[in-house]
Amino acid sequence: MTRVLTYGTFDLFHHGHVRLLERLAALGDELYVGCSTDAFNALKGKKTALPYRHRVEVLEACRHVTHVFPEECWEQKRDDVQRFDIDVFGMGSDWKGEFDFLGDLCKVVYLPRTRNVSTTEIKDMVYDLQHELRLVKG
Repeated sequence: MTRVLTYGTFDLFHHGHVRLLERLAALGDELYVGCSTDAFNALKGKKTALPYRHRVEVLEACRHVTHVFPEECWEQKRDDVQRFDIDVFGMGSDWKGEFDFLGDLCKVVYLPRTRNVSTTEIKDMVYDLQHELRLVKG
């Protein structure tokens, strides 16, 4: 059995997330996803639109995901690879090289991002629309 591991915030779950999870799941038999907790995101300076429990619920509903667990700190990755007996660690290509230190425990891969979609861009569009509506309402 081949186990694959990835991490992310997965806020405002979109087709880019689905495609990444689908490609990661295709690399093995089980896909483990560490979802960043609200506390960890706060430490990273990230603000999410959806709370942790809602993001986990969406991930658990995704047919490509086998197991979801909390990502609480940067340092937990080596322990998680060993705890879950991971064969492949995968992330989006925007993280290229950042997790090569796990290469002694498992294969590390970086997959291309889905073009023309990002959570940050979606949040920016929503903010811009809200701003325009406020101007129209006066």
